[in-house]
Amino acid sequence: MEKAIKEMRNKKATGNDDVPGDVLKLLGEGGLKIMTKLINSIYETGEWPEDYMDVTMIALKKKPQATKCSDHCTFSLITHAAKMVAKYLEEGLKRKLRMYSEKISLDLEEEKELGMQLGC
Repeated sequence: MEKAIKEMRNKKATGNDDVPGDVLKLLGEGGLKIMTKLINSIYETGEWPEDYMDVTMIALKKKPQATKCSDHCTFSLITHAAKMVAKYLEEGLKRKLRMYSEKISLDLEEEKELGMQLGC
């Protein structure tokens, strides 16, 4: 969680909650414990807090006469806390996927060796 907070850029626009991300950097140890408790709850129940699901989407024109979707870029304003939780969960999933892919790779190597030993 600390890594996710440290990686947040300073002076970013606020999300729907109007809380700047810089505030999260001031949480301290007590705040980190609360955020960790929240993440564990989300992970165990699979349910996100209602206000974490509110997102404001903004389409900005790349070109003055923009008429197609490709002529726009889209920004989403999401609460910084929700973004931090999502990043933390994403990193956890990546670690698990790496672990499983390494295990599958080892299993395939073992299978290949066994096949070679059996003359297959």
